[in-house]
Formats: sequence, structure tokens, C-alpha cells
Amino acid sequence: MQLVGLNPEEHANLSVRSTPPEARRFTEIVVSEFAAAAVCCPIFFAKNADTGEFYAGALFGFEDNAPLTGGEADQIDPFVSLDRRRAGFYIAGDHIAIDEANSRFSRTEGEPLFQSDSSPAPALRAIQSVLTQLHNGKRETETFIRAMMDLRLIEPIDVSLSFDDGQKLSLQGLYTIGLDGLAELDDDTVVTLFRAGHLQLAYTVALSARQLPVMAARHNSRLSRPGKR
Repeated sequence: MQLVGLNPEEHANLSVRSTPPEARRFTEIVVSEFAAAAVCCPIFFAKNADTGEFYAGALFGFEDNAPLTGGEADQIDPFVSLDRRRAGFYIAGDHIAIDEANSRFSRTEGEPLFQSDSSPAPALRAIQSVLTQLHNGKRETETFIRAMMDLRLIEPIDVSLSFDDGQKLSLQGLYTIGLDGLAELDDDTVVTLFRAGHLQLAYTVALSARQLPVMAARHNSRLSRPGKR
């Protein structure tokens, strides 16, 4: 992937296609997305392979290109992550950079990025908002994760599933927040977490694991439908 700075001189006629379908089974999200994601996805923590640091992510399915969040091909997705909305766009210092090879970009179709006066068009302004939310959200998420780690609330989770076709699945390297650990917090700590906005986030993560059996049931349902996976 080679990034280039986005500018109206070189990209005056560049357009962007709509947000692509979700292809990844696990996608990084930030704390402002937790409530929306938990409606249809389990939220887990994983470790960055390069840094070893925790990050938060939403589990969309058990394999790539097969989301199990409830939205079929002809339905509106129940949750679209910020990372998916910004596909092809990146922050480079104080500027926006793009991956020109990304299939979202076209000079013949889609929404224009710049208006005739070289100012950002609505599509680009929407991307700017998404990138800002991601930038700010990553800092907020790091703060939340650090608070959970300081209280030793992050724990590994064993995800082992069996499906009607005999397939067995074990997801490794995932972590959650234990309800038992939350229940054992002293009153002062609970108040501190509540005032920081972290208590609700912690319970959202912990309870979102209840989406796992729902997703497993959807997977089994697709197995029984010819041509569906």
C-alpha cells in the first residue's frame, strides 16, 4: 500500500464509492462505537502483533467475508464501523492521505471529493468527520483499556464452538472484561469508573459476549440453506 496526500490539484476529479461490505471477521473499534456494536457484535480485546498492546475490536463473524451480524446482502447493516467507513483514507500528520489503489476510488463514478472551487465536497467532509472520531477515539480507548488493566479486569476468554455440520471452531488470543471482577470492585472504585464514563463501557464489553450464541445460531441457520455460508 502506497499512500499519497489528498489535494484538490491532483484529485480534483476523484470520486469515492460507497462504503464497502464488511469483509473482516474482527475489526478495531473505539469506545464511542461500543454501544452500537454491542447490539449485534461481541466486543473483545486483542493484542497488536507488533506492539503487544491491547486494542478493542468487534467480532463480525467466524470467518472472513461471512458476517453474522444479522444484516443480509439486501439489508442495511446493523453496525458499520468507523474503520470501515474510512476505508482508503488515512491521517498523515495534519493532512489526509489516500491509498489510490483502493477500489473505493474512481474518476468515473461515485461521489466527488472536491467541489468546483476546490473545497471539500460533502463526501470528503463526512470522511474528515470519521477520521476525527477515530483519532480522538483511539486516545479515549487507550485510556479506558489502561484503566481496566490497572484494575486487572481484562481476562482471556475461551471461545470454543461446535456447529451442526460437525465443524469445530476455537478463537484464540481474545480477551474480555469479567463480570465477577466488576462485581468485586469497592464502592469508591465504582464511583470513579462511573464518573470517568468507564463503568458503562466495561459492562457493555462484558455483556456483549452474549452475542456469541446468537451468531452461532445464525451460522447454523445458513448451513441449512443451500448456497449460503
